[in-house]
Amino acid sequence: MQPSTIRVLVVDDFAPWQSFIERYLSAYSNVRVIGFAADALEAVRKAEELLPDLVLLDVGLRETSGIEAARQIRERAPASAILFLSNSSDPDIVSAALTAGGGGYVLKTAATKELLAGTEAVLMGKPFLSRGLSYPIQCSL
Repeated sequence: MQPSTIRVLVVDDFAPWQSFIERYLSAYSNVRVIGFAADALEAVRKAEELLPDLVLLDVGLRETSGIEAARQIRERAPASAILFLSNSSDPDIVSAALTAGGGGYVLKTAATKELLAGTEAVLMGKPFLSRGLSYPIQCSL
């Protein structure tokens, strides 16, 4: 990872998952969770306010999807990398998430094995897909 501190915004509507991600990332001295959001509107607001280096974004949020949040974050905090972290492996959802501005997509079931690699890739501007996504994904990666 990069030597400077990586500032992360965690967006998920399940508080125990937010806590898990914060604990997982705390093992890395150069990664700091700077905020949490539980819905798309809050995610967009916090991304614009905090300007994180990385937004970890769930697809399935209340009211507005993470895909729509990614589009808005891309407009309001264009320097923030977006890595989707979701349970959904539906190819249409993955494609829509990446097309909306996600630099990568990690399945939650693979988070402990792939989150660090996904983070490193999207922060360097490289695409990343979980290994569990073995079918061809249609997007502009």
